Amino acid sequence: MLTYFQATVIGAVQGVTELFPVSSLGHSVLVAAWLGGDWQKLVSPDESGRGTPYLAFVVSLHVATAVALLGHYWRDWCAIVAGLVSTVRTRRLDTVAQRLALLIVIATVPVGVLGPLLAHPLHALFAAPVCAGFFLVLNGVVLTVGEGLRRRNEPSLAEYGRRFAMRQTGAGVLTAEARTRRQSDRPLAALGSEDGVGIGFVQACALLPGFSRAGLAMVGGLWRGLEYKHAAKFAFLLATPAIFGAGLLEIPELVGPATDGIRGPVLVGSVVSGLSSWLAVRFLERYFHTRTLLPFAVYCVVAGLLSIFRFS
Repeated sequence: MLTYFQATVIGAVQGVTELFPVSSLGHSVLVAAWLGGDWQKLVSPDESGRGTPYLAFVVSLHVATAVALLGHYWRDWCAIVAGLVSTVRTRRLDTVAQRLALLIVIATVPVGVLGPLLAHPLHALFAAPVCAGFFLVLNGVVLTVGEGLRRRNEPSLAEYGRRFAMRQTGAGVLTAEARTRRQSDRPLAALGSEDGVGIGFVQACALLPGFSRAGLAMVGGLWRGLEYKHAAKFAFLLATPAIFGAGLLEIPELVGPATDGIRGPVLVGSVVSGLSSWLAVRFLERYFHTRTLLPFAVYCVVAGLLSIFRFS
């Protein structure tokens, strides 16, 4: 049975790690495994092999995180939805909001197709603590690669003096001058369809426990030439429909008999998860204006190696 204390702790951990580039699913496995005892029983199947209600609980935490993201970026989402509607109606991409809406749709397609097919089999196959630790190490390696991509795309000091400022027409269309700037200075709206597809496939790798959805999306953004602050924002916007979609697929699990007797703790954990996610995104927005993924990469490698040694 899931207690209120367990629900509060796991909800706080999930809310932070879903947006920090350190893998929420990997931590949901590893935290319970490290604490052991009744915590370990949350993620271990029972003797009949039926599994536990833990998956339904984790689904509710993810939905709470998506609600927090939607609340934090509500102005952006209002503009994005309006841009998508106007694009469908006019068949044009004249504004930043319209371009961003199309990019989010394109980048969501890979996880939307692969998620329903692979999520459950991959979670069942790799949700053991040793596997989660192994992929957490790989997540740290990928974050380090992302930092290398950022430095590769970073303009030299001489280029800073020649860099053109972003200019938009009255309708919000990017000028040719803005489009030809160095990749590391391209804003979100200057990304192309191929960039959206690339970032979407990178994000889909987070179906493996231990890989971070937000972290991989950020690395994908850095790969396509974004600065950290833009890559982080796009990752958080992109996470919202992906998390909501995963939650919708699991609604039968969430409202079914698997949650009988634990709906109170599930509700408390979800509230805590939503609050911690809201605080996390506010912190990370400021953090990525001046700092990098390297501290998170080091943490993932160290925590992953310790978990491998502990549970192997």
